[in-house]
Amino acid sequence: MKCSVVVPFHNEESSVTDLYVRTRTVMESLNRDFEFIFVDDGSTDRTFALLSEIANLDERVTVVQLRRNYGQTEALVAGFDQATGEYIISMDGDLQHNPEDIPTLLEKLDDGYDVVCGRRVARPGDSVIKKQLPSRIANWMMRKASGVDVHDFGGGFKGFRTALVREMPLYGDMHRFIPALASAYGARIIEVPIEITQRQHGKSHYGIGRFIPVFFDLLTIPFLLRYATRPMHFFGKLGFLGFSGSLLLALYLLIDWLAFGANLMIDHGPLMIFAVALMIAGLQLICLGFVGEMMARNHHRKSVVRDSEVLRLTRHR
Repeated sequence: MKCSVVVPFHNEESSVTDLYVRTRTVMESLNRDFEFIFVDDGSTDRTFALLSEIANLDERVTVVQLRRNYGQTEALVAGFDQATGEYIISMDGDLQHNPEDIPTLLEKLDDGYDVVCGRRVARPGDSVIKKQLPSRIANWMMRKASGVDVHDFGGGFKGFRTALVREMPLYGDMHRFIPALASAYGARIIEVPIEITQRQHGKSHYGIGRFIPVFFDLLTIPFLLRYATRPMHFFGKLGFLGFSGSLLLALYLLIDWLAFGANLMIDHGPLMIFAVALMIAGLQLICLGFVGEMMARNHHRKSVVRDSEVLRLTRHR
């Protein structure tokens, strides 16, 4: 099986050459067809120039340059779109992932797994408060929300079957949740332990500030897994509960008025306002479910438009 190694770079000029040499050495030792897809995600240093030099020397290298910095998910998708191998290995461009672990991921793909996740067993140089603790909390929440028994969703060192990963609509920061999304496709998923090294060059693009966006993604993913193609089941259920509650309140107020002569405005003014608001909210949620159903029917995943734009491709000349 041919393997495509996809690596996004953003201002990693100090790591480009070492990563290419080490990864090439590993891949050549495996005696299988391979290619490199290097994605320059809007770097402002010499990253693209170095990648272009490598592409001119090695016909197995394709360099994708994006017009600006779109983020890791869009950079990975741009690389996935250019991949021609049956397998894809994704890894970060900062040399924290050891290319020597690639054979372990490929071995599991050969065994029939669809997604192989590298689990970081040690994180040298990562602050416990700023990185490790938020990461553990987010991973625990993701396991509970998705039902996928993966302990390291956020790690970028993963292996996929190309046909599967291209089926998944990836945008925003969804690259972190590929295992959860893949579970909806019935994918076989496994984790393998990997060692990461302390960053030697540049500075990390991640910190505690990333936890808030990830938290909102944690709310989004369970909805996508369960209701993306049937939004009425979600919004309609909430709307029905709200509308039914308002009818029960209205029935109570009607009985109190007819049987006991209550003055509704004086005795139950706030409750009447709440019942009306609950009815309106319930109807709005049901209407929102209808709109969602129409959008799901028309869109149905296949018309996902990427935000990122490829500026140029560089291959061996």
